[in-house]
Amino acid sequence: MSVFSDNIRFLRGKKDLSQNGFAEQLGISRDRYSKYESGRSEPPYDILIQISKYFHVSIDLLLTVDVRKYPLEGMLKLPDNRIVLPVLIDDEGDGYIEIVPQKASMGYLKGYMDPGYMESLQRMKLPFLQHGKYRGFLADGDSMPPFADGSYVIGEYVENISDLKTDKGYIFVTQEGITYKTLVAVNEKSITVAADNPFYPPYEIALEEIVEIWRYVRGILPQDYKPGASSDTEIKNMFQEIRKDIRGLGDKISG
Repeated sequence: MSVFSDNIRFLRGKKDLSQNGFAEQLGISRDRYSKYESGRSEPPYDILIQISKYFHVSIDLLLTVDVRKYPLEGMLKLPDNRIVLPVLIDDEGDGYIEIVPQKASMGYLKGYMDPGYMESLQRMKLPFLQHGKYRGFLADGDSMPPFADGSYVIGEYVENISDLKTDKGYIFVTQEGITYKTLVAVNEKSITVAADNPFYPPYEIALEEIVEIWRYVRGILPQDYKPGASSDTEIKNMFQEIRKDIRGLGDKISG
């Protein structure tokens, strides 16, 4: 027996399907399918992809994670048939909010589908956020302006690009990292976002680069936060941008 065998038997049962019924869905014989559940045979790639799409569970999880240990109704669906697992649910069925420190952001990008990694994150609960799936991101240094160092930025998971609304704040998780930006526009193959500081021009993020999107719902500021205070890093970055613009103008004049 294997994790995969246990998973497909469990998922088939959740759908109230017989072996024969599911085999028909896959376009194969019942005898052939029964060998997958008993571990006597392994499916080829095309059948594995069909099983993954039918149950809306990623191939990675089918092969490596015992999905019986996690509530299927609590799984978050991602593009390309991927899912991300929440960590824990309390006795009332409400989910905890996992906190992702900025210093652990690259680990998050690699491990967000790994239940072991997710369980290693700190958790919190907010009584006024009971419905929906939330995740918290810790701003570290100048990582998520305009939120000050030490702020907790809480986002609600966005399942579809079509659910995005312009002029609203979102936490975008891409292969480059985690950032907070305001949505300007949704394009055919990208989105246009902007920083809250109007000094910085809007820019595009390709849809294929986006791993997750979380709609901003709450920000928890650090104890010593002073409204209106700009960080030294932000001011330094602004001066660097001004220098670049001046150099660009100088090059055009001299040319």
